[in-house]
Amino acid sequence: MAEKPTAAFILSLIGAILIILDGLWVAIAFSILGGISFMLPGLELLGGLFLIIGVVAIVLGVLTLVGAFMMNTSNKNKVKTGAILVLIFSIISLIVGGGFIIGFILCLVGSILGLTWKPTEAPPPPPPS
Repeated sequence: MAEKPTAAFILSLIGAILIILDGLWVAIAFSILGGISFMLPGLELLGGLFLIIGVVAIVLGVLTLVGAFMMNTSNKNKVKTGAILVLIFSIISLIVGGGFIIGFILCLVGSILGLTWKPTEAPPPPPPS
């Protein structure tokens, strides 16, 4: 079985799930509050705004999740590409909540582990006798 950056994958996976859950929470909770806010003058668009923020957070979480699954391989190039995706989309997700901040931190650590991961070298063949 080939070596994989398991810690980087698991941390990024948990962080991406937290970013998605944060987006769901924002979309649902503030849409309900926005629906109630129609009674207050000037706050009619509040629910729609937070619904958009929630959907953006969900999309960023899914893109982070794709990067996490790309890191679950032994191919060094795919691991680096996945780590870069996780890093970029988790940083952008800070604008919309960042997975309760814990998700961002987990993705940050996971992407750094993915970027610095090096598979162990195979031992050189013995010299011919």
